Amino acid sequence: MNLQQLLFSARGRIRRRDYWVWGIVTLIAYVFACGFGGGVLGVAGLTRAENEGVFNLMILILGIPYYWTNVCLGAKRWHDRDKSGWMYLIKFIPLIGGVWTLIECGFLDGTQGGNRYGVSPKGVDDQSSVF
Repeated sequence: MNLQQLLFSARGRIRRRDYWVWGIVTLIAYVFACGFGGGVLGVAGLTRAENEGVFNLMILILGIPYYWTNVCLGAKRWHDRDKSGWMYLIKFIPLIGGVWTLIECGFLDGTQGGNRYGVSPKGVDDQSSVF
């Protein structure tokens, strides 16, 4: 799976390691881009107090690819657990949704072997048919 498919496609499966690594990398990139963009606007003489709309628009524009990659990574992680990518929406249930998502996607192992969403990202074949 290439980087574009990893970050911008909801098809397939990913390992916990990839979920954590790319989740953290995209978060750092988003925070850096927002800070850098704010710095550039500050150098241009714009302050947040005077141009709240410009700063909010910049954060929104930078946030679209960040949140899209977050959804794609989450959907692929749910696929690895042999569940629909729509399970990502559980995250929006107050209190329990975020904890449930963290446990399922962040800490529990994926399905061993292939499932309906593809082959194992770990390269592990299903050994149940071997005696």
